[in-house]
Amino acid sequence: MRTVRRLLYRDILGSFTLVMAGFLALFFFVDFIDDLDRFQRLGLGVGLALWSCVLKLPGRFYELMPIAVLIGTIFSLARLAQSSEFTILRTGGLGPQRALALLSLLALGFAALAFVVGDFVNPWADRQAQLLKSSASGGVTNAQGAWMKDRDGDYSYAVHVGRARSNGTMEDVLIFEFDPKGAMATRLTAKRATVDTGGRWQMADVRLMQWSRDATPLSRTAAQAPQPKDPTSSQDKLAENPTVREILLPTYGWQSQLPAGVVAAAVQPTWNMSTLELYRYTRHLSSQEQSSAQPEIQFWRKAFYPFACMVMVALALPFAYLHFRSGGISVKVFGGIMLGISFVVLNAVTGHLGLLRDWTPWLVAAAPSMVYLGLSMGAFYWLVRYR
Repeated sequence: MRTVRRLLYRDILGSFTLVMAGFLALFFFVDFIDDLDRFQRLGLGVGLALWSCVLKLPGRFYELMPIAVLIGTIFSLARLAQSSEFTILRTGGLGPQRALALLSLLALGFAALAFVVGDFVNPWADRQAQLLKSSASGGVTNAQGAWMKDRDGDYSYAVHVGRARSNGTMEDVLIFEFDPKGAMATRLTAKRATVDTGGRWQMADVRLMQWSRDATPLSRTAAQAPQPKDPTSSQDKLAENPTVREILLPTYGWQSQLPAGVVAAAVQPTWNMSTLELYRYTRHLSSQEQSSAQPEIQFWRKAFYPFACMVMVALALPFAYLHFRSGGISVKVFGGIMLGISFVVLNAVTGHLGLLRDWTPWLVAAAPSMVYLGLSMGAFYWLVRYR
């Protein structure tokens, strides 16, 4: 059985590598043409365009993993069936259950590879690509901004980040503080800010305006901050209005429940985040009573994505029990491509429908894989039983 395992694994892995290499070469060429034009307009060289395309390869690998697994496995099993090698293996004792068990172990390997690439390699490569992109645009990685919510006891906060740079610095920060009755108590603006993993914000060039007569968490922290010694300085004056006062501070520290990971998730797209980062982000949104449908669906899709590779291997197994004469491999591979495309389309459609219809996120993410797993097992049982 060790020889059979080595034969199947070597053949399937070789076919998968060939298919994946072809896909990656095609997408690398398309990305290079696109990036070359963009980098040349920015006055950058060809080397940076090549490096940008190389950094995109892990993401492409992750996206193409299920369909490449399906096509490679179908091609390998169809070739073995056409040359009667699979028939010889069956007569030698490779029963349906044993064949399913052997391919299940290989499918677990594909799933583990997809998890490692999606949760470790791709996020790192995407961060490096963002650094490369930001070096050509003044360091700005996101110019659209993001809104976040936070809470400190009975006080709530609305936080807006205007821009985020590749070094972790945020610009044009705006914080609204609301009292227990929902009235705005404090408004804070800062030109620059950084946040650590513990949720400690360090801001520079801060302007704080307080409407509340009572001390609030924001104003209490500002009162403890070091003040300029010059009493005539504009940074040390309070407004004459007894209900409104303004404080200007060179630096300001604020302890929040918004750690660096949550802030990064808010200002960056969620598709390239790791499973753990998505989980933390969805939990934060739920705790702040914010809508978490979209990131939660993305989290479950990310969690079930390695399982899709296992489904693709199971979907390819029935092709080994079909019998075609010469030319049958091309037909089977074409059928595998159509199955892979239909899986991708169904996965995307269910994600959008689940978001619009407010369906259960984990069910939306698992439904396509479960449907195709059921189809593959049904076809496998029918072929073994009646063919």
